[in-house]
Amino acid sequence: MSELPIRTPDRKCEVAWFSALCSDDYEFLGIPDGSIRSNFEHCGEIVKQADALGYQNVLLPSGWIAGQDALAFAAAMAPLTTQINQLVALRMGEVWPPMLARALATVDHIAKGRLCINIISSDMPGMKESNEVRYARASEIIQILQGLWRTDGPFEWKGDYYNISLPTTEPAKPYQQNGGPLLYFGGISPAAQDLCAKHCDVFLMWPETEDRIAETMRIMSAKAAAYGRKIDFGFRAHVIVRETEAEARAAADRLISKLTAEKGAEIKARSQDSQSAGVKRQDELRAQSTDLYLEPHLWSGIGLARSGCASAIVGDPEQVLAKLNRYMDLGMRAFILSGYPHLEECDLFAQHVLPHLPTCRLNELQGRRVPEPVTPLTTAPRR
Repeated sequence: MSELPIRTPDRKCEVAWFSALCSDDYEFLGIPDGSIRSNFEHCGEIVKQADALGYQNVLLPSGWIAGQDALAFAAAMAPLTTQINQLVALRMGEVWPPMLARALATVDHIAKGRLCINIISSDMPGMKESNEVRYARASEIIQILQGLWRTDGPFEWKGDYYNISLPTTEPAKPYQQNGGPLLYFGGISPAAQDLCAKHCDVFLMWPETEDRIAETMRIMSAKAAAYGRKIDFGFRAHVIVRETEAEARAAADRLISKLTAEKGAEIKARSQDSQSAGVKRQDELRAQSTDLYLEPHLWSGIGLARSGCASAIVGDPEQVLAKLNRYMDLGMRAFILSGYPHLEECDLFAQHVLPHLPTCRLNELQGRRVPEPVTPLTTAPRR
């Protein structure tokens, strides 16, 4: 049991994998391989494998990079999977909010409630804005989405960015109940943390030392409590697990063995969040390390060529499991994991570690995905 006032006090975790929709799959980091490009076939194979291996969720990222649009991809994959949720990254402001709500309701019905949303507030492609503008607009969009999901009848919104008057909310009603799809969010700036504390369900964190993670969790729990809320916590990391620690560390070294500093900087600069506070904090932590390990079994070498999540848990099965158990003891209730190449590492983690974790689906625990929901697209009376 966690001592933090989190939404899911029971010691269970949702384990997600990652599908490389944004040209982020490599055998050797920084060396593009045409056989694992981010087309529908390869990205779909990753999701179908994670589904078959028993992962509860899969993150679908968003970026202005050759690959797949996350929401369109999720709609196509939903009928091709059986049990896995899809965590779709959505950059706030790209779509008119009522039509975004309708698109999400459509995908949620196709997936029979196997949809979650990762809220993104970074700059939109080709556009630079201040943190204040981005987060204020995102706050309005989230409230509009939640209002459309939770309100019956007419809907009105008057804000700084949107003025909306709709005669009905029926087109936006999702398959999931009691608030609609869960909202996941990550960011360490004060504005980002406030947005999550006020509106979202799961606060995602990138790898740092355990003491810094625990402190951030305490701060975020207090921020949520100030709004009369509780949130859950999730951890986004890469993983390299092998039968022995020596093999795992060798695999980590091999991954960056062909990487040049110039290529690494080029790849990092592609990302919409490459200058965010979270990325800079990870860069600072890596710079303080002499061997790329931030602490035992937490290796930051991936950050040499990747914006966003920049570190991996590295070790044998017992060591990786022990590290995840420590995070669970801190209060983590969701893990979003990945590895290079994504198909191979998905299988290795499922083989060595996944069966030993007490797993769950947060949207089911929290009453969002329920049997036979009554919606305008299921059994509600037609109007």
